[in-house]
Amino acid sequence: MNDSTWPEQQTALFNSIDNQPAFFTGARLVLDVGGQVLHVAELNALRDLLSERGISLWAVLSDSQVTEQTAQNLGLATRLSKARPPEVKPVPEPEEKPENAALWIKQTLRSGQKITYTGNVVVMGDVNPGAEILASGSVIVWGRLRGVVHAGAEGDDKAVVCALELSPQQLRIAGEIAISPARKGKSQPEIARLKDGQLEAAPWQA
Repeated sequence: MNDSTWPEQQTALFNSIDNQPAFFTGARLVLDVGGQVLHVAELNALRDLLSERGISLWAVLSDSQVTEQTAQNLGLATRLSKARPPEVKPVPEPEEKPENAALWIKQTLRSGQKITYTGNVVVMGDVNPGAEILASGSVIVWGRLRGVVHAGAEGDDKAVVCALELSPQQLRIAGEIAISPARKGKSQPEIARLKDGQLEAAPWQA
């Protein structure tokens, strides 16, 4: 929140929420109000207005001792701790798999997470910087690929890497390796493959 008055701050907050209802619905909200001095009435009213929009007020961060004490009295958190990225457990693999077998991951991969799989990997989410995918087959990311990916890890030079936004820290297919160049303009879905022994990216089209 900025340094304007509390009514102005509330109006700006709810304008933002009401402009993106699908994004905020069901969310747990952490609100940093800076040095704003808030009492029980203000925080209760705020919590009620958020609840009407399907939002849970979880924490209030403030430089004001009054606001911090008020939040604590209402059962709200006033400190944040950095959560460790959830561990992705190894997926047991059957002894025999069809040629097009794929591991389906329905979540964003965060920094520190590593996926290793014999076959193709499909991620319905982003691959954040610091995350890594190692697959013997192809890798498809229905989101932003900004981590490290090695497709065709067992030497399959026909493997491909596709993403809605292809901006990896490092991209490798079979034995060839490349680092994503700086992007200019609007990103587009792309597919990376080996062509004449060189990694090449092209628009990803049906």
